[in-house]
Amino acid sequence: MIVLVINAGSSSLKYQLLDTTTKKVYAKGNCERIGIDGSFIGHEENDGSKQKLEVALPDHKTAIKHVFDILAEAGFDTDKIEGIGHRVVQGGWYFPESKVVTDETLGWVREVAPLAPLHNYAEADVIEICREMFPSIGNVIVADTSFHYNMPEKAWRYALPRDVVDKLHIRKYGAHGTSHRYIWKTTSEFLNGDVHKLVSCHLGSGASLSAIEDGHDMDTTMGLTPLDGLIMGTRCGTIDPATVCYLQRVGGYSVDEVDTMMNKQSGLLAVSGVSSDSRDIEDGAHNGDANCQMALDMFYYRTSQLIAEMAQSMHGFDTMVFTAGIGENSAEMRLGVAKELEWLGVKIDEKANEVRSDEPRVISTDDSKVKVLVVPTNEELMIALDVEALLG
Repeated sequence: MIVLVINAGSSSLKYQLLDTTTKKVYAKGNCERIGIDGSFIGHEENDGSKQKLEVALPDHKTAIKHVFDILAEAGFDTDKIEGIGHRVVQGGWYFPESKVVTDETLGWVREVAPLAPLHNYAEADVIEICREMFPSIGNVIVADTSFHYNMPEKAWRYALPRDVVDKLHIRKYGAHGTSHRYIWKTTSEFLNGDVHKLVSCHLGSGASLSAIEDGHDMDTTMGLTPLDGLIMGTRCGTIDPATVCYLQRVGGYSVDEVDTMMNKQSGLLAVSGVSSDSRDIEDGAHNGDANCQMALDMFYYRTSQLIAEMAQSMHGFDTMVFTAGIGENSAEMRLGVAKELEWLGVKIDEKANEVRSDEPRVISTDDSKVKVLVVPTNEELMIALDVEALLG
């Protein structure tokens, strides 16, 4: 099935056109700075050719029109597109699985948008635009939260008054579920089914872990929002919740200022004082910057702590997978996290860890008690496969 996958943000729109049977990616790109001066589209063909088009993108509708025009100009018959898959960050209580877009399901995306306001509203607008512009093409909503929705209640419930929790739908929703689901599927295939208790480590500028037992999500590190859990590029991760009250009462910060601080001004950026990008921080640490070294040490410490927590939810783990921007590309970060887990019998083959590849690979030693892999994630393919299953 030929599927167009769309991942819309508040001022961006990523797209990928692929074939679910051959897994061939015909084209992919990103519309940047939508609604902002200096907007452009970066587009790449399957032969590796790239182009950057500086075009006005006043809104998402204009961006989508440009995407279809670019594909047509590249010689692809857009009439062959059989389905459009939409990544939705927050599915709330309505999306325990992916669903075909209808007036009702689109309404649900807007209803739960207060849980992810920067993403869901834009995503709902894009879905509406696609239905309007291409009424003959079916659309599917694939929510990042779906994979985590059926985790055990003891893992998702918060110890808050039940009437408050029920009224406001407060619970652990998690995120990166599409990636974690892909990691389980691909790892199981790669190891010929010899995996039962897996900790999936999606480590990028946004980062989360998932405990997956025989394909079922048992726990995850992100919570009601993607702010919880690991230290991330600009997000603080788990802290004492009373810190919010303290910053407001004593620091004089407003609710919005605290929200901005914790989501956009914290994490690796705040500790290093240099950058939110792990590559810059690694360079700084190599050059003797103590703050950069502390950022790395905190990242290793916190990530390994929560890996052990995920393992506890399954009463052990036999496999651990690194994926996403940091997980796939930083041998140093992988090694740093793994060394913190040596007491659990995790052993990394440092030569294998240094190898770069687009294919799944084992990087642990033969005598490691936990098999450690690097598996490149592919959320777009996972979304496209859901589109095929629901529309094919």
